[in-house]
Amino acid sequence: MTTGESQRARSDRSPWNWLLVLPIVLPLLTFLFNADEPRLLGFPLFYWLQIAFIIVGVGCTTIVYRMTK
Repeated sequence: MTTGESQRARSDRSPWNWLLVLPIVLPLLTFLFNADEPRLLGFPLFYWLQIAFIIVGVGCTTIVYRMTK
């Protein structure tokens, strides 16, 4: 860095990073998907809930990226 550039240090300690815990903890809560019903388009709860976990993970990652950019 030269003296003309910003001397602000980058910090990865943003409170938004706590949102990344959600996609890790949510699939570990087995009581959420330990059932066969309800079914969505013929698929049991387990399968479509796994897709929902992926969408939650992508959403949380996108929000954290945009808020800490």
